[in-house]
Amino acid sequence: MRSAALRLHALLVAVLLPSWSFADDFVTIAVASNFARAAAEISAAFTKISAVPVRISLGSTGKLYAQIVNGAPYDVFLAADTERPLLLEQSGYAVNGTRQTYAIGSLVLWSRDERLRGKDCRDVLEQGDYRWLALANPETAPYGAAARDYLEESGLWEAASQRAVFGENIAQTLQFVATGNATLGFVALSQTRDPGLPRATCAWPVPVASDTGLQQQLVLLERARSHAGARRFLEFLATPAAKEIIGRHGYEVPD
Repeated sequence: MRSAALRLHALLVAVLLPSWSFADDFVTIAVASNFARAAAEISAAFTKISAVPVRISLGSTGKLYAQIVNGAPYDVFLAADTERPLLLEQSGYAVNGTRQTYAIGSLVLWSRDERLRGKDCRDVLEQGDYRWLALANPETAPYGAAARDYLEESGLWEAASQRAVFGENIAQTLQFVATGNATLGFVALSQTRDPGLPRATCAWPVPVASDTGLQQQLVLLERARSHAGARRFLEFLATPAAKEIIGRHGYEVPD
């Protein structure tokens, strides 16, 4: 019996070796907050087929970038813009040739304030009929920068900035609006797909001024140049399975 069990164990190892080859390894990814739910689902799907655990660290793109430059032990960076991955590539912190757009996001003006039910969020914003307006810190969060750009181009920034509350990242920004501490907020469309989120009383898709839109790029970091699991994770992100998850979470998926 013992001999038969050993032979069976050896057979299973031989059959499963491709998926177990990174079993003692793990991948650490730095992820922009807007992509949190999609990243969690993608990571679970990746681990299921590869047996490679994924550790996720969330934050604003700017803060994650600063952590990387200061030596944070991340393998892959999923940013919410194109600027920081490019800077990492140019400064030698990322592996040349790995930078790519993995998703294109959308900005939404959103509220759950009962006084706004049935109203047009855009009209409320333009008329200044609100108490507080939430947006992510434009200096560190690309979605916050896109919101500020829209307000500036619309001639609303001077008035809005007097009643603005800034989230450390887009996740905190949504929290300000969802809890009613802000009347209106600029959030990511992907966040509004959360089934646990209170239903909006009004929502308006915001046109993004940038020529590149809210393109989100990823990059393999230099410390993970020879990390087989990290490279395999990047390959998985380009598969139809991963793209289906990204699209379902409210992003446009690049060709």
